[in-house]
Amino acid sequence: MLTKFETKSNRVKGLSFHSKRPWILASLHSGVIQLWDYRMGTLIDRFDEHDGPVRGVHFHKSQPLFVSGGDDYKIKVWNYKLHRCLFTLLGHLDYIRTVQFHHEYPWIVSASDDQTIRIWNWQSRTCISVLTGHNHYVMCASFHPKEDLVVSASLDQTVRVWDIGALRKKTVSPADDILRLSQMNTDFFGGVDAVVKYVLEGHDRGVNWASFHPTLPLIVSGADDRQVKIWRMNDTKAWEVDTLRGHMNNVSCVLFHAKQEIIVSNSEDKSIRVWDATKRTGLQTFRREHDRFWILAAHPEMNLLAAGHDSGMIVFKLERERPAFSISGDSVFYVKDRFLRAFEYSTQKDTQLIPIRRPGSNSLNQGPRTLSYSPTENAVLVCSDTDGGSYELYIIPKDSYGRSDSAQEAKRGLGGSAVFVARNRFAVLEKSANQVLVKNLKNEIVKKSPLPIATDAIFYAGTGNLLCRSEDRVVIFDLQQRIVLGDLQTSFVRYVVWSPDMESVALLSKHSIVIADKKLVHRCTLHETIRVKSGAWDDNGVFIYTTLTHIKYCLPNGDNGIIKTLDVPVYITKIYGSTIFCLDRDGKNRPIIIDSTEYVFKLSLLRKRYDQVMSMIKNSELCGQAMIAYLQQKGFPQVALYFVKDERIRFNLALESGNIEKALESAKKIDEKDHWYRLGVEALRQGNAGIVEYAYQKTKNFERLSFHYLITGNLDKLSKMMKIAEVKNDVMGQFHDALYLGDVRERVKILENAGHLPLAYITASVHGLHDIAERLAAELGDNVPSLPEGRKASLLIPPSPVLCAGDWPLLMVSKGIFEGGLDETGRGADEDYEEAGDADWGEALDIGEVDNLQNGDISMVLEGEDLHEENDEEGGWDLEDLDLPPDAETPKTASNARSSVFVTPTSGMPVSQIWVQRSSLAAEHAAAGNFDTAMRLLSRQLGIKNFAPLKSQFIDLHIGSHTYLRAFTSAPVISVAVERGWSESASPNVRGPPALVFNFSQLEEKLKAGYKATTAGKFSEALRHFLAILHTIPLIVVETRREVDEVKELIIIVKEYVLGLQMELKRRELKDNPVRQQELAAYFTHCNLQLPHMRLALLNAMTVCFKAQNLSTAANFARRLLETNPSNENQARTARQVLQAAERNMKDATQLNYDFRNPFVVCGATYVPIYRGQKDVSCPYCSTHFIPSQQGQLCTVCDLAVVGADASGLLCSPSQIR
Repeated sequence: MLTKFETKSNRVKGLSFHSKRPWILASLHSGVIQLWDYRMGTLIDRFDEHDGPVRGVHFHKSQPLFVSGGDDYKIKVWNYKLHRCLFTLLGHLDYIRTVQFHHEYPWIVSASDDQTIRIWNWQSRTCISVLTGHNHYVMCASFHPKEDLVVSASLDQTVRVWDIGALRKKTVSPADDILRLSQMNTDFFGGVDAVVKYVLEGHDRGVNWASFHPTLPLIVSGADDRQVKIWRMNDTKAWEVDTLRGHMNNVSCVLFHAKQEIIVSNSEDKSIRVWDATKRTGLQTFRREHDRFWILAAHPEMNLLAAGHDSGMIVFKLERERPAFSISGDSVFYVKDRFLRAFEYSTQKDTQLIPIRRPGSNSLNQGPRTLSYSPTENAVLVCSDTDGGSYELYIIPKDSYGRSDSAQEAKRGLGGSAVFVARNRFAVLEKSANQVLVKNLKNEIVKKSPLPIATDAIFYAGTGNLLCRSEDRVVIFDLQQRIVLGDLQTSFVRYVVWSPDMESVALLSKHSIVIADKKLVHRCTLHETIRVKSGAWDDNGVFIYTTLTHIKYCLPNGDNGIIKTLDVPVYITKIYGSTIFCLDRDGKNRPIIIDSTEYVFKLSLLRKRYDQVMSMIKNSELCGQAMIAYLQQKGFPQVALYFVKDERIRFNLALESGNIEKALESAKKIDEKDHWYRLGVEALRQGNAGIVEYAYQKTKNFERLSFHYLITGNLDKLSKMMKIAEVKNDVMGQFHDALYLGDVRERVKILENAGHLPLAYITASVHGLHDIAERLAAELGDNVPSLPEGRKASLLIPPSPVLCAGDWPLLMVSKGIFEGGLDETGRGADEDYEEAGDADWGEALDIGEVDNLQNGDISMVLEGEDLHEENDEEGGWDLEDLDLPPDAETPKTASNARSSVFVTPTSGMPVSQIWVQRSSLAAEHAAAGNFDTAMRLLSRQLGIKNFAPLKSQFIDLHIGSHTYLRAFTSAPVISVAVERGWSESASPNVRGPPALVFNFSQLEEKLKAGYKATTAGKFSEALRHFLAILHTIPLIVVETRREVDEVKELIIIVKEYVLGLQMELKRRELKDNPVRQQELAAYFTHCNLQLPHMRLALLNAMTVCFKAQNLSTAANFARRLLETNPSNENQARTARQVLQAAERNMKDATQLNYDFRNPFVVCGATYVPIYRGQKDVSCPYCSTHFIPSQQGQLCTVCDLAVVGADASGLLCSPSQIR
């Protein structure tokens, strides 16, 4: 049983397949009707109007309708497109068990617990017949698929067959008057439209189900006596043929399979049973753990069945329908109806070769699964699931094409799968021992080979190689050398398709396709929601595959798409150009013609075969949003441009590809403010001043326009802008323009006109316009504002532009193949301004000349006035109408590619990249700004994981190795790399390593500062100095080997101080634990310190222990102190006194964890002694020792590395690498 789909829900009482779509209706005991797409596995809709269980449901064959009947005595007819119930048929007086549409007439038959069967006309919405005769609940009723019969089953232990011929005649024949009269009589006096034809008695208990055979005069029924009975009928009588026994409980539903000679029944004993209808024996049983079965449904067109049970339903197939086939050269060999056949592609001739033995056992799914063919020996291996997996070897006689009918004795054997691996050798998988047996054509074992993985199937993978499949991976195994050639993790692979050149392989799973090369190196993976069925490679290296519903393609980079929709699933065998040959489920070879334009186009783009792309664009009908989106996504907006007719999309694509000419064309056609604005922004980015100006003029964006003229230095137009602002009565704009122009008189005039007399007076007097100032002072009278004393006024001058000549000088770059090849259109229009375009490439023009430029002119604002005659200031300004005329001349872009193409220089490699390439020193990576690689290096070399303390050092290194130059105001700051050891004589092309801000001498300074603070007893400050050294050393670079040794020595010195000072600071925090205080003071004396500091540590420990009455330990410290010959007499005297006192009483008041006779090191985290011989772990950077439980923790001494991490060691000099 091949389960295709399963649902979990309330108990399912009714099921119906849609005849065309992959849909199934399930009516539930809870009153809900569910509509499922069993192919996608999704719930499409639910209908919830019945009150109580819905026991019957049925799709109409052609209309978008279905009918349902429930325990609320109602029959409802629904339209699934409108998602609602159209009407309800009332008449039954008890639960309704089944409902069914007639295949031809507008009838519904319903069976009910009120002991009647009713036939309804769903168009007139009336009951047209009531069939009475059963004397218990009627459990089911259904129409015969061809004849005018109804079969019903009832708990009165009978099955009845009713003849409804009269009803059909009544419906069909036009009733003339005489007939109508007699009909009225029969209606009055209980005439009958439906008569009982047969009553079938034979069951001992109530009958639950009866159904007709689709073509033969047979009926099958199932009852509470646990039996399935087969009945035959002729014109006059019906009789029982046989009884099928085997169910352990009530049989709830039973039906004939439409395509095969089998009967399927299910029962409350939680099983589905399949019976052979001719031999009348059981074939197979499928059981569920806990769920009783209630209903079965068969698909009207396809080999699908569905069964409803207590907790949902299953859609399943009884047998695989995929024909076994094997392609060899120009032919495909396949099995159909127990014959081996061959189909030649070139002649499209189909030949029957030899008969193939019927499977011995009578259970299902014993047909051939796979085929393997050896062309030289004309031998065929047929594998099937018989006996848990077996194969048969046939040799096709040379002359037997089509003649041989006698089945030849095949050579047989058991094995999971069998494939030819060479001309006359085939491999058989022996699953139990996980080995492959290589056999010859006499079926004798030649050699055995154990397999590298637990294999459940083998496939051909080139001569002498096998592709072995396990649950989650595949490997290619060489049988000669017994080595694995390739290995790939994949989901469970069902089929393997090799490309004709054996360079690529497609691995097909249920819902995915993995494409790999011949060594199983992964190329791409595709996921499909609908099941993948088959596939083949075309001549271009594109993989064409089918799902249940589509033929699709997959390009080498993993892009895929749909080529064609399928009505029924097919299995692709071979592809010739645009013809796909495939086998369908009936074993027929079908050629399908496809349109390969789309994928060939994408493939050409992918392979950068732009000449093909060009010709396809020009000749083919490629179009559609999907293609445009694809081109955009793949970075070819300039190509997409040539597909698009819609101006808005054209505009967007043109902007995206920076094609100002095309954008301008579209903007003119669209003519909307937003598009002009966006065009202006892009033109500004490209420095195309003419179009920026034109776009601003079109949107009447006068502020932007004025500013544009200011930065391009177009003062004439600026003064015109000022006049326009005056005309528009835009005081602020006018004032801005006057500021931009540096026109003081104009500013005074504007302020005066606006009524700001004090401001006007100040402006005039500051700028020395005394005559105007006096006139304004007179007007102001007493309110003359006073100017501040002793301040020196500075003149505001508008900035002079960097460039005055129209457009920015763009580099001339040769056009891309697409622009060149596709721009033949519209070529004529461009010719007339090719010459004028040169103006923008000349020297910087005088400002006076600007008027004569062809770039869109302010003259647009003037209506039709000729610009060159405009000499006097006010002449020709039409002050009424300021609308821009629609046919104003448009500027052209000045990027006409001449034949003298300028090739853009290739940019060099940034210095920071050169630094990184050559170096494995973390400091140099940090200086180059590559912090992530610097951190990776430190992690590898020193086991450092905590980079927080190094952050500021990293930033200092990066910033310190660059200097920054200001260019002009409009250009960005330029950063210049500073190199170490640079000299003027060095070649400018050779790059030195970066200059670093940290060096070794700085560390020596810090070390002295740390010593000084320790001597003074400023322990926190000293600790800060020492930690700073530890945090800088990873980023130090020195030149010689000797210096490397000094750096390593420094780490050890500093580490000892950090550990000692941490213990001393900890001791000072502990006030109430005298024992621990003494221990820490004692351990401090075992750190490797400078002599003066060691004396202080000993003195300190001696004092602490003496005060705590630990005289013996104190005496030990006194002795060690005297051995150092202290230069300070006080220290020596104190030590001698302690010794004398201790000699009188050599005892310790408390026991300490301290044994000075046994050498030890101190754990950096827990501060306990680790004696010689005990296990310990150490920090890979500062080499502090720790107890084993600290493994994997952050080192408490350097606060950088992880204790016990693997590390290669400090790398701080290029000399270590050479």
